[in-house]
Formats: sequence, C-alpha cells, structure tokens
Amino acid sequence: MADTAREDFAAADALFTDLVRAQTRLYNAVAERLKATAGIASGHFELLRYVRDHPDARVADVASTFAIGVGTTSKIVDRLEKNGWLERRPNPANRRSSLLALTPEGESQVSRAEPIWQSAIHEILTPAIPPTHRTALTEALATLRTDLEQRNLGLPTG
Repeated sequence: MADTAREDFAAADALFTDLVRAQTRLYNAVAERLKATAGIASGHFELLRYVRDHPDARVADVASTFAIGVGTTSKIVDRLEKNGWLERRPNPANRRSSLLALTPEGESQVSRAEPIWQSAIHEILTPAIPPTHRTALTEALATLRTDLEQRNLGLPTG
C-alpha cells in the first residue's frame, strides 16, 4: 500500500511539473509572437478580447475570469485606458463600479491581434498534440479547472 501511495504522489508531482512547464512555455511562445507581430502584450490582448466578448463587464468580472486580483486587474485596465483602448463607463446599477467598453482603437487592436494569437496557438499545438489526444486533454483540463473553481482553490490574493 505504501508503494502505491508513493507512486500516486510521484505521478501527481510529475503531472503537475509537466502541466506547469508546458503551460508556461506555450504561453510565453504565443505571447512572444503576439508582441513581435502585433505589438501588444498577451495579457492586454486577452483582457481587451474578453471585454469585446462580454459587453459591460466590470473589473471584478475580469478578475474572476482570469483568476487575478481586483487590484491587479484595475491597474491593467488603467494602462489600457491610458493607451486609449478601453474606457470605463458609469454602471447604472451600481454607482460604485464601472462598466468596461472597448474604444474604436481597442477594437482595432483586438482585430489585428486575434488572428496572430489564433495562428500561433494552432501552429504550436497542432504538431505537438495529435487530434486523437486533443479532446481527452481538453476534457481533462476542463475537469481540473472546474474542480479547482468549485473548491475555491487558487484564488488570487491581490
């Protein structure tokens, strides 16, 4: 029984290591391509695309979706607002919060960057993961993410 437990721990540790390293390398590779080709940071692109796809999102909505702190999200929104890509609008339902909206320049940034983002992901993942494995991997990662969310694990602190 002890050997089985040790093997389970070793397998979980190996899975964690591979998952984290693969995610980091994949994200960095896509981010580098996006920055070099479209001139936009990946985090900025992702936030802009989220706001495009979720009209009237609040900072808290973005923070929750991306599992980052509200303060961190607010700072990113400030930067995007300063760049002229995003604006805060009054929230008629709650005066203490604002709703986020893309500016025309923000729309342009997303339109220019999105095909680069998608192409980079496709070019990196397609040769690495055969189609027969993609569905199972996607389902396994979705199950893991759902479980973490349901157990409130890995919540941001800032």
